[in-house]
Amino acid sequence: MVNEPLPAELLEPIESLLEHLWLSEQLAFNTLEGYRRDLSKIAHRLQLQQLNWFNVDSLSLAAAVFIDSEKPSSQARALSACKRLFSWMQEYNRRQDLPTEQLQMPKKGQHLPDIISESQIDALLTAPDTDTAHGLRDKALLELMYATGLRVSEAVNLHINEIDLHNGVLSTIGKGNKQRMVPMGEEATDWLQNYFTHARPALLKGRACDAVFVSQKKTAITRQLAWMIVTKYASAAGIHHLSPHGLRHAFATHLVNHGADLRVVQLLLGHADIGTTQIYTHVANERLKQLVQQHHPRG
Repeated sequence: MVNEPLPAELLEPIESLLEHLWLSEQLAFNTLEGYRRDLSKIAHRLQLQQLNWFNVDSLSLAAAVFIDSEKPSSQARALSACKRLFSWMQEYNRRQDLPTEQLQMPKKGQHLPDIISESQIDALLTAPDTDTAHGLRDKALLELMYATGLRVSEAVNLHINEIDLHNGVLSTIGKGNKQRMVPMGEEATDWLQNYFTHARPALLKGRACDAVFVSQKKTAITRQLAWMIVTKYASAAGIHHLSPHGLRHAFATHLVNHGADLRVVQLLLGHADIGTTQIYTHVANERLKQLVQQHHPRG
């Protein structure tokens, strides 16, 4: 049915809208084709209901858009195309009403980060052998990433002049080329000092390097090596599927669990939008649910 030609009352408004968008907004070909596919799909569903763009109401349009077998993202894309069509029809007096006015975008399934407990983090941070240069470096890296919530790219790109051990803060350049100051905490600061004194010189063997974290190649560690360091000690601590970004999630989640203001967490993480940070309130809520289910007699 989808491949059958559409009748004029369903096809003509689609083509007229696309011509209008091409002339007035110079939309890219792929964007126009996306609108055509989504609107044609909805048009075929309206045809099955013996309806068209001119007489469909909100309820019938919703039935054509919100199909259970489709992902929310596909539904949202189709609804967005319909909104463009009906707004154009209203503007050019082809319809007086907006059947999309009461229709809300479907909520996309929100993927919550895996919950890493504080005891698991403790096990991770005690895993490196700090009697070796590599182990001491790894310990300092893990402590710093958990204490600051740095992205892995920010951690491996840290320079010596961006670390202030005296005041316990660092400066980093995040997404959007935005600089932010982040406190490191006493534990991470102490391990960094230890690393700078004993391990870093041993790894560099007299060669100059501006990077904070260095390898035996006497250059900055790579993102791949940082990833391997995290996963190596996570495995040793019995934590599965922990990535460097998982440490960032743990940092934020544990702050929220201990009552940190969401705006503060947003600043520390370098999120441009508070909405991105709000996921950690959901993670904290999920953890509370787990605790109740585990310990409450009627959980």
